[in-house]
Amino acid sequence: MNDTWSQIVGITAGILTSVALLPQVIKIYREKKSEQISIGYLVVLMAGQSLWIVYGIMKSDIPVVGTNIFSISVSVLTIILGIKYKSR
Repeated sequence: MNDTWSQIVGITAGILTSVALLPQVIKIYREKKSEQISIGYLVVLMAGQSLWIVYGIMKSDIPVVGTNIFSISVSVLTIILGIKYKSR
């Protein structure tokens, strides 16, 4: 596989995994409920995303760094909304 196809596959994978939590964020925001959110899952996910950022920096791979920074931002937003709308 040549470098162009590798880049296309990598960037597409990064974009898809970056936007994976957006439907959850939208659902929490619309319903103002977050009982089903697992903060533990999101923390582990963010640890993995952080390691991908480190890996991307080590490999000078801007798409890996960029998509995972966006992913962490969505994860943080999910945690914030999860805490805000959690039933007490």
